[in-house]
Amino acid sequence: MKYLGTKSLWHYFKYIASACYRSQLKAQKDKEQKTLNDLILKDNLLEETSLISRADSKGKITYANDKFLEVAGYTLEECVNKDHNLVNSNFHSKEFWQDMYRTVVKERKIWHHPCVVNKNKQGELYFVKSWIQAEFDLKGNLVGFISIRQDITDLIQQQQEIEKKNSYLEHAAKILRHDMHSGINTYIPRGISSLKRRISEEILNECKLSAPLKMLEDGLSHTQKVYKGVYEFTNLVKQDAKLVKELKNLSYILDDYLSKTSYYRSVIIEPLPEEEVNESLFCTALDNLIRNGLKYNDSDTKMVKIYYDKDLKSIIIEDNGRGITQEQFEELRKPYVRNDKQKESGSGLGLNICCAILEEHGFKVKCEKIERGTKFKIQIK
Repeated sequence: MKYLGTKSLWHYFKYIASACYRSQLKAQKDKEQKTLNDLILKDNLLEETSLISRADSKGKITYANDKFLEVAGYTLEECVNKDHNLVNSNFHSKEFWQDMYRTVVKERKIWHHPCVVNKNKQGELYFVKSWIQAEFDLKGNLVGFISIRQDITDLIQQQQEIEKKNSYLEHAAKILRHDMHSGINTYIPRGISSLKRRISEEILNECKLSAPLKMLEDGLSHTQKVYKGVYEFTNLVKQDAKLVKELKNLSYILDDYLSKTSYYRSVIIEPLPEEEVNESLFCTALDNLIRNGLKYNDSDTKMVKIYYDKDLKSIIIEDNGRGITQEQFEELRKPYVRNDKQKESGSGLGLNICCAILEEHGFKVKCEKIERGTKFKIQIK
């Protein structure tokens, strides 16, 4: 066995130590490079997605990135050395900006606001989420500000459009709930009642008016039920509205709802359980599925059967129509979506509203295409 001398041993340990140092140095450099790469990546991400600007201690713009210039509508030359009030919309109060200044300068915290209204070069408003931080030198003197913003103009405009449509909807709901009530539940019933009192049995028989009069009564009865459903549904437009439910025999209320319809004899209703529902809305929702089963149906004998599946704890609505799959159902239940190939007219809203009503009850709706037709499963437990 060969032994190393003291000098050789010293060189050996020196080589090992040097190798370890180089390895540690490389690992440190790799770590620093990764950190630098991460910072560059994050910086690039911010530059691409955010409106970034810097200002000096007096609020004069010293830097604005491309995203800022694109949204504000200015060139860099038009911005640099200009006051940051360049994009001020005057929407916010003096106290609003005083709070910002106090937060970033006095308290030395980051100031954040979820929606600041700015104005671009064309005088159009745009909306941004804003973060502003003051910058200080080593002596603690204020040297400037950095602002990072996210453009949320599209989101705000969508919200404004929804609010506008909701106001239309609420106005329409008021018309339905109040103005149409008089005609459907007061004037027409009184008119029919007055007519019946004035027409004798002889005139009814002679002029063969019994059948038309019954049609008027049956039509009014069904219209009143439909109106009640519309009334209940429009009530849900109100803020913090809750669905009013009562324990009902589902077979009875559904049979009563359909009894005055022209398609009543095409529907078979087997015994259904009792369940807490809003009678008008529940019947309206099921009526939509029933009518769809009869409407989109090429059979010589169009039928819809309604029954309860104890194992699935579900109400089943089964028709002998064309049939749709769960995938097609998920697409067709979206608002204003219709099957391009169907010849029948429609708004594309019925199925969407039907599902919304049932889900408002806490029920789950699924669909299955069977050998001949469609089977809707409404899970109520």
